[in-house]
Amino acid sequence: MTRSTPEPVQVVKSRRDAALAWLVKAVPYIGFLGVQFDRRGDELTAVLPFREMLIGNPALPALHGGATAAFLEVTAIIELAWATMWEDLEAGRLDPSRIADAALPNLPKTIDFSIDYLRSGLPRDAYARARVTRSGRRYASVQVECWQDNRNRPVALGSAHFLMPEG
Repeated sequence: MTRSTPEPVQVVKSRRDAALAWLVKAVPYIGFLGVQFDRRGDELTAVLPFREMLIGNPALPALHGGATAAFLEVTAIIELAWATMWEDLEAGRLDPSRIADAALPNLPKTIDFSIDYLRSGLPRDAYARARVTRSGRRYASVQVECWQDNRNRPVALGSAHFLMPEG
């Protein structure tokens, strides 16, 4: 009887990071906004680095509401797709080294998205985390929060419903 040796930590990390990069590449708007994803295990934190182009009201200055909403929506989409992909990735049914050059994945389609703006976004980096509250074969719900300096003082909260891709 032979024992299987666990994969080295760096190989597992790079495999997971490659899968996440492939997923993020499927949404070109993420690159336009400059959104980055920090992955710790299966948990993702989205980061929207501050840039002048994100200011909507230069008199305050405050982040544009549309940029904030887009940030929350792409965070929700990537979290939902990542949560769906995670199980296949961990079970070995999905090999990122083989999918890197493959066609980009079919992502969930937004049915509706609502946002509560709680305070003005300041001219600094913003962070977001999403949580899948329901995920079925055809429909999913996701809650997402955005904050800047203090997670206990969110800038905006979002609620989204998605149509899941077939297959």
